[in-house]
Amino acid sequence: MAKQEKRDFVQHITPRSENFSQWYTDVVTQTDLMDYTPVRGCMALKPYGNRIWELIRDEMDTRFRETGHENVSMPMLIPESLLLKEAEHVEGFAPEVAWVTQGGNEVLQERLAIRPTSETMFCTMFAKWVQSWRDLPLLYNQWCSVMRWEKTTRPFLRTAEFWWQEGHTVHATAEEAQAETLQMLEIYREVCEDALAVPVFAGQKSDKEKFAGARATYSVEAMMQDGKALQAATSHNFGTNFSEPFEIQYLDKDGALKFCHETSWGASTRLIGAIIMAHGDERGLRLPPRVAPLHAVILPIAAHKGNVMEVCENAFAQLKKAGVRVKLDDRDNVSPGWKFNEWELKGVPLRLEIGPRDVANSVATYMRRDTLEKGTLPLGTLAEGVQGLLQEIQDSLLAQARAFMQEKTADVFTMEELAQQVDGGYARAMWCGQRACEDKIKDETGATSRNMPFDQTPFAEHCVCCGEKAQYVMYFAKSY
Repeated sequence: MAKQEKRDFVQHITPRSENFSQWYTDVVTQTDLMDYTPVRGCMALKPYGNRIWELIRDEMDTRFRETGHENVSMPMLIPESLLLKEAEHVEGFAPEVAWVTQGGNEVLQERLAIRPTSETMFCTMFAKWVQSWRDLPLLYNQWCSVMRWEKTTRPFLRTAEFWWQEGHTVHATAEEAQAETLQMLEIYREVCEDALAVPVFAGQKSDKEKFAGARATYSVEAMMQDGKALQAATSHNFGTNFSEPFEIQYLDKDGALKFCHETSWGASTRLIGAIIMAHGDERGLRLPPRVAPLHAVILPIAAHKGNVMEVCENAFAQLKKAGVRVKLDDRDNVSPGWKFNEWELKGVPLRLEIGPRDVANSVATYMRRDTLEKGTLPLGTLAEGVQGLLQEIQDSLLAQARAFMQEKTADVFTMEELAQQVDGGYARAMWCGQRACEDKIKDETGATSRNMPFDQTPFAEHCVCCGEKAQYVMYFAKSY
């Protein structure tokens, strides 16, 4: 059995310091989150990875419903004529669109796009559903997959097909639409930080980086352990950019026919990649308890002795009753060492070992996955002890990630400083607002603008690139 364990399970994970990209691939493939499929760039979510996504989805969906949003479902096929209605939108997505040109044996008269996003379909339906001010607002969201024909793919971070939610709302006024846009951005920030334990910078995108067809785009930007940025979610204010070409109008209280104001916002399975790269280590995943498929695993040690199994089963029942996501690993065909490695690799926040000595002392021995620290908990109050440790682990992971983000973020005043800072971190710089400087920074350093924080208190007078008068505080970083 020992030889089989070594061959089948104990595999090498490339050190992060040696090759971060390969480390990420090793962790993804060895933790059974997903598998590659015959279609290039498309992944199959396996039960463990899908459960993480379900828990993330629950965190978001609960907040969506609490703010008055309802879930709907739209078709995945979009007639080409609809995509062409909003010029900037179709231009932005044209290189990524996958087309259906034949149904059965019949060549279609009009190509159908496999949705890269659903603005045009929602707008078509909104034009039918909105007639009067009494119909507003419409606050809708859908959970689905979309397809974008990416040239380079990587599991979770950038795939041809991915799972996400996309919210689409219609409002009577510009003020209502802007309030909605910022409200959803705050929900994303809260989910990232409170549930995923991933700190983010929230702010507005530049015109160059905004969503195709939007008047303004806002984002939450996370930092991975290699110092690169990951756009975790976006929220867009469309204004009337879509309602005008799609003729989404309402009769107002004053009897005038007016165009609606719209928003759109989304987050995807990319968030699983964020969790991996923000928290993982050489042993594999370190999952925040809020989105971990299992909070704790109970491992019987010398299960054949005394009443070890009876105590383990009682502990399992106690934890399950308390709402802890727990598993009793009573397999007898693998060694305890195998089990230790497997559950550490999968990032289960808490491991509980119960053997004859623990039974005699009425305790369970625990190991925290975040710090690898060990200790004991009284069996009589095991549920309370486990719940307390889970909260400590959640808070600890966020604190670690936030300290790292702060350490790797610095103000820069010259192009030389910017180039050095983005080689493994975020640069906060003053920017003139000109596209030419944004392009030059990318060409010379490989960094892109991430977002402009809401606190726009200037810390220098001149643009980091051209030296002219600065207009904005902007975060720059290399990104995924």
